[in-house]
Amino acid sequence: MPGKPRRTSRLRAIASALAGALCIAALVYLSINVARDLRLLNSASSDNVQWTLSQAEVEFLEFQMHLAALPGDEAEELRALRREYDIFYSRITTLEQSAIYSELRSEPEFSRNLRIVKTFLDRTVPLIDSPDAELAGAAPELLARTVEVRPNVRALANSGLNYFAVESDRRRDNVAVTLTQLAVGVTVLVLALLGFAAYLNHLNRQNVRRRREVLESAQRMNVVTSTALDGVIVVDRSGTVLDFNAAAEQIFGYQATEALGANLGDLIVPEQYREAHDAGMKRMREGGEQRVVGKGRVKLEARRKSGEVFPVEFAIQSAETDEGTIFISFLRDISHRVQAEKELVEARDRALAGEKAKTDFLATMSHEIRTPLNGLLGNLELLEGTRLTARQDRYIRNMNTSGKLLMSHISDVLDITKYDAGKLRLRPVAMNLSTLLQDIVDNQSGAALAQDTTLEWGWSGPQLDWIRADRDKLQHVLMNVIGNAVKFTRGGRVTVEAEQVDGAAGPQLQITVSDTGIGMSSELQAHIFDDFMTGDTSYDREVGGTGLGLGIAKRFVTALGGEIEVESEEGVGSSFQVRLPVEPIAAPGPEVAARKPRSVAAASRVLLVEDNEINRVVAREMLEAAGHSVTVAHNGREAVERAEAEPFDLILMDISMPVMDGREATRTIRAGHGPCARVPIIALTANAVAEEQEAFLAGGMDDIVTKPLSRAALERVMADHIGAAAPGRGPETPAVAGSYIDELRDTLGVEALGGLLDRFAEEVEALLGFLESSAEEDLVETAARTHKIAGSAATLGAVALRSALVAIEEAAKTGDGAALRDGIAALPRVWSETRPALVAERRKAPRSSAP
Repeated sequence: MPGKPRRTSRLRAIASALAGALCIAALVYLSINVARDLRLLNSASSDNVQWTLSQAEVEFLEFQMHLAALPGDEAEELRALRREYDIFYSRITTLEQSAIYSELRSEPEFSRNLRIVKTFLDRTVPLIDSPDAELAGAAPELLARTVEVRPNVRALANSGLNYFAVESDRRRDNVAVTLTQLAVGVTVLVLALLGFAAYLNHLNRQNVRRRREVLESAQRMNVVTSTALDGVIVVDRSGTVLDFNAAAEQIFGYQATEALGANLGDLIVPEQYREAHDAGMKRMREGGEQRVVGKGRVKLEARRKSGEVFPVEFAIQSAETDEGTIFISFLRDISHRVQAEKELVEARDRALAGEKAKTDFLATMSHEIRTPLNGLLGNLELLEGTRLTARQDRYIRNMNTSGKLLMSHISDVLDITKYDAGKLRLRPVAMNLSTLLQDIVDNQSGAALAQDTTLEWGWSGPQLDWIRADRDKLQHVLMNVIGNAVKFTRGGRVTVEAEQVDGAAGPQLQITVSDTGIGMSSELQAHIFDDFMTGDTSYDREVGGTGLGLGIAKRFVTALGGEIEVESEEGVGSSFQVRLPVEPIAAPGPEVAARKPRSVAAASRVLLVEDNEINRVVAREMLEAAGHSVTVAHNGREAVERAEAEPFDLILMDISMPVMDGREATRTIRAGHGPCARVPIIALTANAVAEEQEAFLAGGMDDIVTKPLSRAALERVMADHIGAAAPGRGPETPAVAGSYIDELRDTLGVEALGGLLDRFAEEVEALLGFLESSAEEDLVETAARTHKIAGSAATLGAVALRSALVAIEEAAKTGDGAALRDGIAALPRVWSETRPALVAERRKAPRSSAP
């Protein structure tokens, strides 16, 4: 038996040797035949090559002849022309791309002419493909091109024919050598094939081992997919399910035996998505766009076996197999997550609704509080115009101050609400920063004086006067910060330093307010900008307040794009730093910068529309006291009837009224043809929300007066919309506002006030001497000195003197010599009228009460 395998091997070896001998004999025989055929084929190939080169030139001439025949039967000639062009193009493409001509293309002359002809063809393609009319029109130009390129076509054919003639002779000499090499190569090839056979046997053994490893890997993958928490579904290009793991069984309720072989769309896709699913599968089968494959996780809805539709999150990947493309889907049931998100959204919506309700509530409460406050402050203002004792006058002023403080608190709460609701709007205007700072310092000078505190301000570095910014909000911020510094500093110093600094996005304004007051602890500093933060017990003992000021200042600074910081040490003092971006602008002309006094409105007929009796009485008495004739309407409907029947110079229209509100009444009046259709209509409203006020103006109203009413507000709107009275019409303004002196007397006492007034008189006398001698020689010093004394005059209520000093200051700044001389000439008279009224003791008899 052992000899049998050896005999079998010997037989196999003999068979292999015979087979090898037969192969060698066959190769020798084939070599002889190949040599003979090569000679024949070489001749045929050469003939074919030469024919192609010659034919290329013939086709070009045919193309040129058809081109020259235009115009003739244009349609037929154009078709023949395009056909000949295509044939010639094909010939040249063959010469350019065929392997037969690869060596020929290496010849410089042939290659150069081929490029020229190919360039001609490429430039001609747009004309050949153009409409018949355009091609016929371009025939002369195209013919000129063919004439130009014809020598190159000829040279192309000749160079090719010459090359192949020489090449044919050379190849015939090399045929024998080539055949010998062929025989040797075949022999080597046979030997190589035997070696490859042995190598393939080795590879086969490796493939068997790798196949075993792949099977093991597939088994491990099956274990992974079967134990995965996400559902794994594998389908082919037709949507037939190939795999359905255990997690998919739990999610969808199908057994794997039910799912395998089923269509995925029929299995888990809800009815409303079935059409889109089928369209997507069809698109992928046709090689179209894959919109979800490989795009990450996608949220959609799926259907369980029970018919329940639920949300899923899935991702799809594709893979190529021997059977074709397959798609692997990884699905996750996200019902609980979607429910949690829904509850979270509902909670957010409830919170937003609550926030809106809070905003609406605050706006409504503001309106409701402003309405009775209008009656209170309005009656107080009317009462001030009657004869009062000094004590009654003081009580009235205290009540007025409390009412205005209450109004300030209402405005603070509204500002916070608007900021938190994202409705705070900025209104940038051109403003003089130095003037604003001086006005604020002047405003706080009385409080600083009462605290025995020095209040001063100045610029650090170059002065930046004119900027574009929201003046109201900047003033609010600085009033709060500077006011707090004065409030918490007794017997010390408050310094306001302004500086222009460079920021990342442009110039910035930095204002530092430093004081030597009581300071703050580190715990208080961390919460000083919180709402309702009034400090520790020492703060509460010294001063009052809602604690909203710095919270609002922080919001306003943030809205302006800046930031506010504080550094403080208990018992040493505090330093607030406000930094915000600004837009420097050029100073306006003197006519814009000058402060012009407001004119007084001429006596007019006014229609007052107000449903609240107290507010109606207050507004009517204010208007009649100013010399106006007032007609009253109790609601919007009555106002419309009055406006259609009688002419009025101006209508004051309340907003919230029964029967017909003010907005509807305004629209009705404007839409009518009565005598008041174009009369100014002014809104009287307790609504301080900017969006609502803009709606009033958009609805046809010309201006807005916010309650509580004041004489100043009524005088302003009347003067703006009716016109000024004749000269001498308005009441005479006293040189000194007595209320300022009274307040200082009550605060400081007679003795301290007397010293203050004496010092002020000395400063004014010194200023008069300087102005008479050196005013025009040093305009900068003139402006500085008058500005300083004007601030002191404002603190003391010397309104006439302050106005005169401001006029001199403006003239000095603008270099208006004539105005400067006039102002200096008038100043002694104003001072002579002012000085007697600046007395520490009350020399006039108290006003008696009205009978």
